[in-house]
Amino acid sequence: MAFERASGRKVNEPRAMEAKAGVIKNADGSAMFKMGDTIAYAAVYGPRDLYPKFMQNPKKGILRCNYNMMPFSGSGERVRPGQNRRAKEISMVTEKALLPVLELEDFPNAVVDVYVELPQTDAGSRCAGICAAAIALADAGLVMKDMIAAVSVGNLDGNIVVDLDKDEEDFEGPVADIPVAIIPSTGQITLLQMDGEITPEKLVKALELAQETCMRINEVQRKALKDKYAGE
Repeated sequence: MAFERASGRKVNEPRAMEAKAGVIKNADGSAMFKMGDTIAYAAVYGPRDLYPKFMQNPKKGILRCNYNMMPFSGSGERVRPGQNRRAKEISMVTEKALLPVLELEDFPNAVVDVYVELPQTDAGSRCAGICAAAIALADAGLVMKDMIAAVSVGNLDGNIVVDLDKDEEDFEGPVADIPVAIIPSTGQITLLQMDGEITPEKLVKALELAQETCMRINEVQRKALKDKYAGE
């Protein structure tokens, strides 16, 4: 008997996706990425001179990411405003996930700031934030080898599934949540984290499913950019 998810989705079916580029007028680049009920906005500022000067890198520009869940964004308790430990950790992994596709050698002593804000969340927030940030960086005109697509995969009661929602993350039983970020053109993994337990064999299957889904996400990202410039 085939495994049935509470949402009615197939094991390889992500939630409905939507993306838009150029949504914040005063930013150098911006984007919105929605996956199910999780919505992420990203704004890019720069490259611009980095101050104080002792933080500058004379060989290439620096990327800084700031991830923030708004106080009313959580599906459960109110999110405490400001940077907490989790937000700092996700800011760091977002930066590391995006860096491999950026060409910052042409901007010595400069900084590119990426701000990711989530007004509404239902699991997969770091992945949605990375997807939005990748579109925003491209919208800002930065030279990139490719965009980054990200999605969570996992082990749900022995079944490999893609894009876990909040109910699935909170499943009372064996569950593993694995956020993955990928360079679509090469398949290179730029982010791999895991919460829970999974066998090596099932991890391989989960990563294969992540690769397939990230290709679909990348199509949505590219369409958002094409739609913006088609309308100009």
